Amino acid sequence: MSVAIVDCGGANLRSVATSIERLHIPYVITDNSDEIINAQYVILPGVGSAQNVMKHLESKNLNNVITQLKQPVLGICIGMQILFNYSAEGNTKCLGIFDENIDMFSESNLLKVPQMGWNKVEFSDAKLKKLNDYYYFANSFYAKTFDSTKAMSDYGSAFSSVVQKDNFLGCQFHPEKSAEAGVRFLKYFLTKS
Repeated sequence: MSVAIVDCGGANLRSVATSIERLHIPYVITDNSDEIINAQYVILPGVGSAQNVMKHLESKNLNNVITQLKQPVLGICIGMQILFNYSAEGNTKCLGIFDENIDMFSESNLLKVPQMGWNKVEFSDAKLKKLNDYYYFANSFYAKTFDSTKAMSDYGSAFSSVVQKDNFLGCQFHPEKSAEAGVRFLKYFLTKS
């Protein structure tokens, strides 16, 4: 088994790599298209802005590579958001795997933006209820719930915390910062082949 952690031009690569190391799975951090295409699993890690991440991917022609991948792909936080059509963050055109848009949370007296900390994730599929738990979030932008939503969370209103379409899986939370719950989620992703 091999994992390509895509250098999307953002941060948090090392945290994701450390989580994969702890599972004793070989990985490479890369922005090389051949390494990405030939990996068994691909992870788009997630700290940064949609605009910067998309610019970096386009500069390496990885936007075209990623949309053609057939192996399991996991997008984490911003890595999930760039799988959508468009992000309100910087008015950014994204990869278009999911035919929906990313919006910004509205700040209120009760809810601060960004959402920072632990939040409950509830999966709709009975087989995945074992993954229901609290996960760590750090996000100002979100996806509404729609037909590809596999798990929801609530921050003022319901939003998509996990989405899936074909071989593309996205999580709004950070499994690499989510203790044992995050380990279970990464193991779930890494058994999808």
